[in-house]
Amino acid sequence: MLRIVTTISALLTGVALMLMGTGLLNTLVPLRGDAEGFSDQVLGLFGSAYFAGFMLGTWLCPRLIRRMGHIRAFAFFASAAAGCIILHVMFVNMLFWLLLRLVAGTMLVGVSASIESWLNSGAPKERRARVFSVYMAVNLGALALSQQLLQVNNPLANLMFGVSAFFVIVAIMPVVATRLPQPEIADAPGLRLTALWRAAPVACAGAVLSGLAMGGFWGLGALFAGRMGLETGEIASFMSLVVVAGALSQWPMAMVSDRIDRRMALMVVAGLAALGGLVMAMFGSVRAGLLIGAALFGAGSFSVYPTVVAHLIDHLRKEDVLSGSAGMLMLHGVGSAVGPAIAGWLMAGSATLLPLYFLAMFSVCGLYSLWSWYHTRDRIVAAAARQVSMANTVSAEALEMVVDEQKPDEEAGDPEVAR
Repeated sequence: MLRIVTTISALLTGVALMLMGTGLLNTLVPLRGDAEGFSDQVLGLFGSAYFAGFMLGTWLCPRLIRRMGHIRAFAFFASAAAGCIILHVMFVNMLFWLLLRLVAGTMLVGVSASIESWLNSGAPKERRARVFSVYMAVNLGALALSQQLLQVNNPLANLMFGVSAFFVIVAIMPVVATRLPQPEIADAPGLRLTALWRAAPVACAGAVLSGLAMGGFWGLGALFAGRMGLETGEIASFMSLVVVAGALSQWPMAMVSDRIDRRMALMVVAGLAALGGLVMAMFGSVRAGLLIGAALFGAGSFSVYPTVVAHLIDHLRKEDVLSGSAGMLMLHGVGSAVGPAIAGWLMAGSATLLPLYFLAMFSVCGLYSLWSWYHTRDRIVAAAARQVSMANTVSAEALEMVVDEQKPDEEAGDPEVAR
């Protein structure tokens, strides 16, 4: 395993540097936008445009990768992202920033698709899930560390956008220097959303609700922390705490999810995220209360999406897992694109409405899971899946890395509806 990780270290280094830059940018945009006088509704639209770019990227980027090859495509996407970062400080205009956020989201999907399909082809079949786990650890670690870059200088200074662009540009170097052979990228599987709803409505609802909540967090979480009176360094700690708590909870939450009815597990993690939102809303004016709420929110919210994906896989044949998981990405993406706009509209009334929005989304998710558990019997196809840690925005290419270990090889029977 160590030899495999060493072999792909250039790709892991590239994606870590990329996320250091883009993670910092995603926090800078609402803080700088607020200082420039943009309303909370507009700041929410910036987040929506970013996640709309994710959805556009899932369609556009694989085509560009096939045309250019992985190395040149990665360099193209990273260069475009770096250009977007610099343009933020050159032209401060609402419509122009909306366009930049759309392009930035699209380019990040391209980066993810390039790296993840490369990792998928380079790892032995029997070790893909473990390679994926290392990849996700790098992802979450880089996102947490990126928030600490806020302490380099005043987040409102143009220098910070330069720091963000620097990391994105440097990320190109290890990738273009690697000697790993470039793979072919397969066609993205078709989406069958109606079939997914019939198979596991709880999973579909959970994917949308999780996207609505997490889109709001990534779009406006840093701004909320500032409105609660936190200084720059404390905002960085707040954002890092949410990510670290989410990363640390992945293994124990997955272990619980694999041992009980998945809907009950979803109720637990959604309830924990909702509790975090409630604590932040009630005690956000007290620093300790805000941080405790952030930790609870991170521990629960980052486990909701992996749980709904595992629940869906429980109800699919092995050959349908990849297309089903891609459908989850689409549903989560829709929620992520809409969520920041709703959250921004709410924050215009009061900053505390943002954690109450988290409370509402995850409460609905948990209550629907409880209702389904109480009224229906869960019927799993063949055998239960194993829950795997994954980021909420992981691309479809990475799903292939864990599909082979999600279902046994024996023939599965017809899926039965679990409502």
